[in-house]
Amino acid sequence: MKPTTFLLPLILCAGTLPLQAAEVFEAALGRETELPQGKEADGIRGDFVLRSDKVEAVISQNAPNRRANMSTFYGEDGVTPGCLYDLTLRGAANDQLVVYGPCGHGHVSYVRMLESKEADSAAVESVTTAGKNGGVFKRHEYRVKDGVQGVFITTTLRNETDKPQKVNTKADLTRFDSTGMTADGIFWADAINPAHKCGYAISGLKITGAQNVGDTLELAPKQEVIIERFFAVGTSPAAAVGEFRSVKSGMEMGVFEAQIVHETPRGAADVKVMVPDGKEGKVPVPAYTDGEGRLSLKLPAGNGQLDVIGRDGRHFTQPADVVAGETKTVVLHIPRPSGIRFDITDDSGKSIPCKAHFKPLDEGAPKLDLGPKWRAHGCVDQYHSEKGQFTVHLPPGKYRTVVVRGPEFSHLEQEVIVEPGLEAMLKGTLKRLVDTKGWISADFHNHSTPSGDNVCDTDGRIINIAVEHLEFAPTTEHNRLYDWEPTIKALGLESFIKTVKGMELTGSRQHFNAFPFEPVPFTQDGGAPVWNDDPRITALTLRRWQGERADRWIQFNHPDLANMFTDRNSDGIADGGFVGVGGMIDGSESQNGPGTDILAEAPFKLTRPQGSLAMKVSTSREFAWRQLLNQGLRVTAVGVADAHSVYGNGVGCWRCYLPSSTDEPGKIDWAELAPHAKAGHIVLSTGPFLEVTTQNGKIAGDDDRATGSIDLKVRVQCTDWLDINRVQVLVNSRPDPTLNFTRESHPQMFQDGVVKFDQKIHIPLQHDAHLIVVATHETMTQEIGFGTSDYGRMRPCAYNNPIYVDADGHGFTPNGDTLGFDLPIGGLNADKVKAKLIKAGVMKAEEPKPAANGDAPKKPKA
Repeated sequence: MKPTTFLLPLILCAGTLPLQAAEVFEAALGRETELPQGKEADGIRGDFVLRSDKVEAVISQNAPNRRANMSTFYGEDGVTPGCLYDLTLRGAANDQLVVYGPCGHGHVSYVRMLESKEADSAAVESVTTAGKNGGVFKRHEYRVKDGVQGVFITTTLRNETDKPQKVNTKADLTRFDSTGMTADGIFWADAINPAHKCGYAISGLKITGAQNVGDTLELAPKQEVIIERFFAVGTSPAAAVGEFRSVKSGMEMGVFEAQIVHETPRGAADVKVMVPDGKEGKVPVPAYTDGEGRLSLKLPAGNGQLDVIGRDGRHFTQPADVVAGETKTVVLHIPRPSGIRFDITDDSGKSIPCKAHFKPLDEGAPKLDLGPKWRAHGCVDQYHSEKGQFTVHLPPGKYRTVVVRGPEFSHLEQEVIVEPGLEAMLKGTLKRLVDTKGWISADFHNHSTPSGDNVCDTDGRIINIAVEHLEFAPTTEHNRLYDWEPTIKALGLESFIKTVKGMELTGSRQHFNAFPFEPVPFTQDGGAPVWNDDPRITALTLRRWQGERADRWIQFNHPDLANMFTDRNSDGIADGGFVGVGGMIDGSESQNGPGTDILAEAPFKLTRPQGSLAMKVSTSREFAWRQLLNQGLRVTAVGVADAHSVYGNGVGCWRCYLPSSTDEPGKIDWAELAPHAKAGHIVLSTGPFLEVTTQNGKIAGDDDRATGSIDLKVRVQCTDWLDINRVQVLVNSRPDPTLNFTRESHPQMFQDGVVKFDQKIHIPLQHDAHLIVVATHETMTQEIGFGTSDYGRMRPCAYNNPIYVDADGHGFTPNGDTLGFDLPIGGLNADKVKAKLIKAGVMKAEEPKPAANGDAPKKPKA
C-alpha cells in the first residue's frame, strides 16, 4: 500500500541553549551524578566521562576487578578497564551499550585524561605497555568532537621486540540481538528494546602501517600499525549509519526528513521505517519515528524505497529521493493502526496490572511478533501492563484473547475481531477467587539487565512480577547490590509489590541469593562481596557483610546437592561434601524454573535428546532433597522462577507462599517475614494454594508431637483456569500408597469450585516422621495462564515444607532412609545410572525410551 505524500517544511525544535563545549572529567568529587544514564549505564566513581555538544560517553578506569557487569567476560582476565562502557546522545539518558573493547579486553597499564589543544574536542587514552603485553605496546585513544555524533577511536599497536608478534585486533562488543552490516562495511546494532530508540554504527576510517586488519595481526619487529575507527550513535541504527557516513569522506550524502501522520493530523509515533541498503536494497536498516511521528536521516544521494511499518504491522512504501547536500522534507499519510483497547479492573473497579496473550484464528495468519521476549510492553504474542488500561496494536484479523493476573484471579477469554484502522474494546473484571488471607506470594530469585547474563528491561521485570501477582520479590541481580524500589515507584506499583535490596553472588560453582543489604552508590558491583569456591566461605561472607542482622536470608540457588553435601570434588567418591554448610544457609531451591520431580521415585533422569544417539544423565534435585531430609538436614525448600526474560523464562512458574500479618503488599515488612521463612513456613506452588495444618495448628516447617497418629487438615484452592486431581502424602519422603488420593479413586474427596480439596487426612504413625503433602494435576497444563510460553506446559502443583512429628516424646529423629538409592554423588555416566535404575526396579533391562519432557522415570502409582 502506498501512502499519500506531500512536500512540507517541518517545524523542528528550536530555541534551546547550546550545550557546553567538549570536555573530559573524572567522575569524582561530586561529579559522579553527571555520569550518563540509560538501560545499560555502568559508570562508577573514578571512571572518565567524555562529553561534546552531541554525545556523552564513559571510559572505564583502571581499577581492580573493573567490569561492566558479571557476564561481560568471565575469568580472571575478564576485566574491562580502558573500554567504552557507555555512549548516548547528550542529555538523552539512553545508553544501550554494555561494553566496547577496540582490540578485546584485559588488564591495562593505565587510563588517563588527555590535554586537548582544540577547544572543541576532548580525549581519554588507555595504554598497555609492551612489558605487560608480551612485547607489544597498545594504546587506545577515545575522542569526542563538538558537532560530531559519536566517538573517534584510534588504536596504536607497536611491536617493541626483535621477533614477530601476533596480536588480537578483534573488537569486543556486547550485547545486541539485532545487528547487521551495510554494503560498505558498517556494522550496526539496534537497542534490545526498539522502543528505547537508540542505535549504534561502527567501522574503520583508516589503517596506517598495514594493508588490512582482520581478527588478528602479525607485527614484524618494530612495526607500528594505527587503526582509526568511528563509533556513531543515533536514535536508530539507520540514524547512526548516517552519522558514520557523514564522518567518513567519499560518499555524497543528503538529508531525508519526514513527518508520518495518520488520516488525522496526529503524528504517527513509534513507526518503524526500514531503510534499504546494499545491492538492490536487500539489507535494510531500521529507523523509528519519534513521539510526534518525525524522522530525520542522513542518506546516500540517490533514489530508494522506504518500507514503512505501522504499529499494527501493516506495510507501506515511500520513495526516498535524496540529493547530495540538500534536505528533502515530506509528509506521509498512513492509516490509523488497528488493535485492541483494554479496560481491566478488579472486583472493586480498581485498575490492576494484568497480562494479555493472543492467538491468531484466521487461516494462514502468521505468528505474532509484538516485540522481543526481554520487554513487557509487547513480547512475542503477549503484552504485560502495569495498569488495566492499555492498547495493543495488532494486524487486522480474529484473535483468541486471554487476560490473566496470576493464579489467584479469574481470567477473561474472548474472540475479538480487529478491523483495519479500528480499535476493538475488551472491558472486563478479573475477580479475586482464591482466598489467601494471612499469606503472601513471593519469589526470591529473579533478574534483569544489571545482572549481565540477560538484557531484560528492569521495568519489564517489575511489570512481569506485578502481572503474575507476586507480592514480595527481593532484588537479586547477579554480583551486584541493587534496588528495584525506584523502578517500582516510577511504575506506580508500590501498592502491588514489595522488594528489599539484595543480590545473587555467583561464580563457577554454587550460587547464593542473599538479602537485605544496602547498595553503595558509584562503586564496583554496588559494593558487593566477591564469590569464593568454598560455599562455606561465601555463606560466612554474606552473613557478615555490612554487619550481621537477624533478617539476613541466605539460600542456595539451583544447587548441585551431591556436590554440596556428599561429593565435594564431584569425582564419584562420597566424601561428606562441604561439611557444615547446611547450617550456614537458610534455604535451598528445590524448584527452579518450570516442571518438578517432587514425586519422582529415582534420583536420576535418563533421556536421549532429539537427534542424539547418546543418553543424557541429569539428577533430580527434589529426590536428593528428600533423601537429605531423612539424614537430618533441615534445609527449607524454596521454589523460584529465576527469570531472565519476560516471555518464556519470566516469573510465575514457581512461587512461595508464606505467612504475613498483612495482605497489602505495600505494607509487607521483610523483618516480619524472615522468621517465618527461616522456620520453613513456606509452601511451594505453580498455582494451587495449598494449606496444610496439623490437629495442633502446626504448619509447614514446624515440629509437632503426636502418639500413634496425627490428623492433617489439607485444603487446596485453584482459580478458574487451574485444577488438581491428586493429593499425595509423603511420609519420611516416601509416597505412602495408602495416602494417595485421586479424583478417580476418591471422587468424593474432590470438588469442582474454587476449593478443590478440603479434607482431614488421618495418618497412622509408629515412628517419628516428617510429612509433605503434594497436590497436583497429572495431565492439565497452563496455556490459559501462560499462552505459548514454555510455562504453558507446566502441571499445576503445590507442596509444603515438611512438618516434623515426634511420635515417641524423645524429640524428632530422622530415620536415615535413602529411598532405595545411595546418596547422590558426581561422575555418573549413562551406563552407571542405567544399572542403578535397573537394580532398583525402576527401569527394565532393555534400553529405555526417552522420557517425555525430561520427566524422571516413575513406578506405577499404587
